[in-house]
Amino acid sequence: MPLHDSGDAELISRLQERDPEGLAAAYDHYGRVAYSVLLRITRDPSVAEDLVQELFIRLWNRGKEFDSSKGTLGVWLLSIARNMAIDHVRSAQARFSMRLRPIDHLDQLSMAAAGSEPESVIDRSRAVSAAFTTLTPNEKRVLELAYFEGFSQTEIADRLKEPLGTVKSWTRSALGRMRKVIQEGGAK
Repeated sequence: MPLHDSGDAELISRLQERDPEGLAAAYDHYGRVAYSVLLRITRDPSVAEDLVQELFIRLWNRGKEFDSSKGTLGVWLLSIARNMAIDHVRSAQARFSMRLRPIDHLDQLSMAAAGSEPESVIDRSRAVSAAFTTLTPNEKRVLELAYFEGFSQTEIADRLKEPLGTVKSWTRSALGRMRKVIQEGGAK
């Protein structure tokens, strides 16, 4: 699985030049995956749609801040999306509104496999899934609580009734193991 999308360099250049067609291309390529992440965390389709719109406004305004030496455009965008969703969920208004909404309409990342290059999205998804299978149950649980439920490490420690240092160690080892497996090209 390639860790760097070959089309990202041109896309990044277009965004940094503030080319509107570059923003449209970025939206076409990453919009559905971002929506899926936002929906998974917020559990509200209309909030996820609003946050996708805000995400791409941020990309337009902050595209020059992107540094390709630190990672791919997709990872950068999804990291921003995840943080936006967590911020929304943690706000008092979101906590109140989430108590009123049933979660049985939750989309299971059904839109994640969309984009102009479905093979690369599928390959990436398979690599992440394969890497995830190499984790211990505790490592899996802390990543699920952090990335899909939006909990901080302190909240995870409280929820699991484990010391904060232990949760931090599980998180660090899980991310390190996943990075290594993905870089090596899949689970061994």
